[in-house]
Amino acid sequence: MTDKLKLKDRELFWPPADELTETTERIRAKLGDWPATHAPWRLCLTPPDAPNGGDLIIVTDAAPHLASIARWMTQGAGVIEAKGDDPSAALVTLHLGGERYALEGSLAEDWMPALAAFLDCGFDPHDALVLALAWRDGDEQKVDAWPVDIARFPRVRGLPDAPARPFATCPQKLGLYPVLPTADWVERVLDFGVKTVQLRSKQAESAELTREIERCVAAGRKHDAQLFINDHWQAAMAAGAYGVHLGQEDLREADLNGLAASGIRLGLSTHGYFEMLTALHFRPSYIACGAVFATTTKAMPTAPQGMQRLKRYVQLLDGVVPMVAIGGIDAAVFPEVVATGAGSVAVVRAVTEAADPAGAVAALRKAFTQ
Repeated sequence: MTDKLKLKDRELFWPPADELTETTERIRAKLGDWPATHAPWRLCLTPPDAPNGGDLIIVTDAAPHLASIARWMTQGAGVIEAKGDDPSAALVTLHLGGERYALEGSLAEDWMPALAAFLDCGFDPHDALVLALAWRDGDEQKVDAWPVDIARFPRVRGLPDAPARPFATCPQKLGLYPVLPTADWVERVLDFGVKTVQLRSKQAESAELTREIERCVAAGRKHDAQLFINDHWQAAMAAGAYGVHLGQEDLREADLNGLAASGIRLGLSTHGYFEMLTALHFRPSYIACGAVFATTTKAMPTAPQGMQRLKRYVQLLDGVVPMVAIGGIDAAVFPEVVATGAGSVAVVRAVTEAADPAGAVAALRKAFTQ
């Protein structure tokens, strides 16, 4: 369990605030045994004379501080603007690293100590802020204090409107989910009996790519399988694919209304709590959470999530939307990932680099039945 002396030896608040520090220690002790962060975050209740790269400066209104905010941010500090006369409908915005994370939700009396505690658990500030807004006074009295009720979580402000209709549903448990580089691999793996696959082609838009996608769609129909196409949503929709998988960066460019109206399914990548809330706004068919472990198949914008976070994501999304665990998952850790309750687990190299792909697929599928 967390050593409280580590918190006491750190300057958590500026100016120093013994009562807030004690509350932080009490909350942190109930959050479980998370590796303490090495980032020097400090919550500043008043602007320090010389902000450092670990400071999060809390203001109730950014307007009077605009000139200072620009200077603070060039020094590596972040700014949290928390305003609203009604704590149950507060507007909270984090300005950090050139990004803006705008949330609307409830501010418990202990939201700042909760924020400090979640930061100490190693969460990036935007994800820690989400958790702090999901915190309620007295939660530390629970046997399990971790926020897992989606109804208590804040909403992300400033997003484009969601499609007029939700995306079509897919099975709650998609099972083994190989992500494959070519139509040849898709056809081969579907012949092994897998029911959910994704084509992640590195090709640029071309007639050859269109033919690849059409082959995959035909193979999916032949096997009555869920075939998702990564990124190439226009070609996927034109070919009548079962679904598409998009990243957060695609949400402002893709024709989400057209996709939803077509009946195609949508899977969205997420890398933490803030991106989960963003994804849920668009009412997708499933959400992928990762990368669980370090992966070499693509560049990741965040550090590996790890098993401890994955378990909490499973709890949060259970009964809300199907969830896919993804990223660096090999045969050795596959059963442990399934044991978290994840109804679907995506793999790449565990199939494509296996000495016996058919045998590898059979063993991975078996993990869902044990």
